[in-house]
Amino acid sequence: MAKRGAKVVGVSYRWGYTPGIFLGSYVKVADNSGAKLVRIIGIVGHHAKSVHRRIPGATVGDMVVVSIREGKPELRKQILRGIVIRQRRPFRRPDGTWVSFEDNAVVIVTPEGDPKGTEIRGPVAKEAAERWPRIASLATLIV
Repeated sequence: MAKRGAKVVGVSYRWGYTPGIFLGSYVKVADNSGAKLVRIIGIVGHHAKSVHRRIPGATVGDMVVVSIREGKPELRKQILRGIVIRQRRPFRRPDGTWVSFEDNAVVIVTPEGDPKGTEIRGPVAKEAAERWPRIASLATLIV
């Protein structure tokens, strides 16, 4: 008797990487744009994959909508966009390695994806650097 379904060789990544930052999370800012702490209030492009009553999540390389909570007075209470460059939750890469960082961090960007700051503190995930070349050029360390 034959088994149902096709035999799959390798690893399937239909859903991408494991989300580690969710709506309402407070996240550190890793650039010198003037913001220190932001709250995630939206995930760009997530509406297509939403499930009823599930809190949307973002992973490294995703663009998120943020509200600035701490930082320069002229930046506070503004709604901007950011790119997730680090997450604490472990995620698996296609080569089988597991990666996790010691904190969650975002970089403040324009709606087109250009960084507002001129330097990025700390490591940047390889997935974010590959997806956003302008962030890769500012990064001092890509993991």
